[in-house]
Amino acid sequence: EVQLVESGGGLVQPGGSLRPSCAASGGTFSNYGMSWGRQAPGKGLEWVSGISGDGGTTSYADSVKGRFTISRNKTNNIAYLQMASLKPEDTAVYYCRSGSVRGQGTQVTVSS
Repeated sequence: EVQLVESGGGLVQPGGSLRPSCAASGGTFSNYGMSWGRQAPGKGLEWVSGISGDGGTTSYADSVKGRFTISRNKTNNIAYLQMASLKPEDTAVYYCRSGSVRGQGTQVTVSS
């Protein structure tokens, strides 16, 4: 069974950094694009960033552009979302997705 498992969320102060990761198991995602989305309390799911199968193309929502960086390690089947200059409005559950498979999410809380 193909699975995606996120980790690396947590509590951080405004202006801080985190790097959630997304590990794929039960299959290979090396040829498929991956993306990160987030859902804040009381709000819908928001697309955050995506990366192509070869890692050569990345894209970002305007709300995170210049602060977040998506990357992937195809050898280990892991994707990362480096988050910097975090703001309270970045507080959400962050999910990774590849095709029809989505992980369970990791909580990111930005608060002083």
